[in-house]
Amino acid sequence: MRCAAAWCARLRLPWHGLLTRTGREAPPAAGREAGSAVVEFVFLAVLLMVPLFYLVMVMARLQAGAYAVSAAAREAGRAYTTAESPAQGPARAQAAADIAFGDQGFSGLGAVTIGCDGSPCFRPDGRVEVTASLTVPLPLVPSVFAGVVPTAIPVSATHVATIDRFR
Repeated sequence: MRCAAAWCARLRLPWHGLLTRTGREAPPAAGREAGSAVVEFVFLAVLLMVPLFYLVMVMARLQAGAYAVSAAAREAGRAYTTAESPAQGPARAQAAADIAFGDQGFSGLGAVTIGCDGSPCFRPDGRVEVTASLTVPLPLVPSVFAGVVPTAIPVSATHVATIDRFR
């Protein structure tokens, strides 16, 4: 370590190392700030990571809800337009939407509304508009805070399906 002092002198850099009798550099004296950087880093990391983790959870849940309503509207429209009779259409559409909602973890939370563009809904080239809606509950928000912060966010999707011309 004596060469470290020589290199510092040659490069005109300050060298504050202390050498022991064996020629090795002595460890720095422990001051009041020793180890505080680790504590500060852990504190700041927790302080920043908890809200970030919660934001990721909320966004993932909202994305699942958006995908659930999109898939439910599409599948309900397909199931409604391929029904054998007008009486079977609403039941098939609701069953298809329930499967789509259940795939994303929203079983029993979604609703489907069906509207037609004409008086006989099952006519050739008739258009069926299916709207799926869902209220996505925010994770880890207790119902006690219902008056202060929103505890759920509504999402919806609309799909227009056409009944086959050669039906």
